[in-house]
Amino acid sequence: MILSSLCYLKKDGKVLLLHRTKKQQDLNQGKWIGLGGHFEEGESPEDCMLREVREESGLTLTAWRYRGIVTFVSDLSETEYMHLFTADDFCGALQDCSEGDLQWVPEGKMKELPQWEGDRVFLDLLARETPFFSLKLVYQGERLEKAELNGRPYAYR
Repeated sequence: MILSSLCYLKKDGKVLLLHRTKKQQDLNQGKWIGLGGHFEEGESPEDCMLREVREESGLTLTAWRYRGIVTFVSDLSETEYMHLFTADDFCGALQDCSEGDLQWVPEGKMKELPQWEGDRVFLDLLARETPFFSLKLVYQGERLEKAELNGRPYAYR
């Protein structure tokens, strides 16, 4: 079982995304994702998210929202439970990231970028201001086979 966090920082109609281009053997290679990573021993979801954002961007969050939990089931890796956040206030200077290139992307352009199909599902839920949710995404390889929102089948296509 894998525990992780992911955060989307927003500012002036743009979202800070990480284009995963630098890590060797990266499951997310070539994809555009939010900032985040795996829990360290003793961390809460918030601890992990704050640390990962700081490590990957140099920014310190001062306001954020815990938006949901996404369960990834895949034939390629262990089941992952990802804690999903958004943030709209932070301080510090943006720094280079060892995992890829950081870029502020207009919210309306995000769907044009290479992403996991399931990311599009939860990004849509975030954009629609869906209350705290539990989303289960089931993959075969890189293909999203099914989604469940709050324990019920979810039509995402």
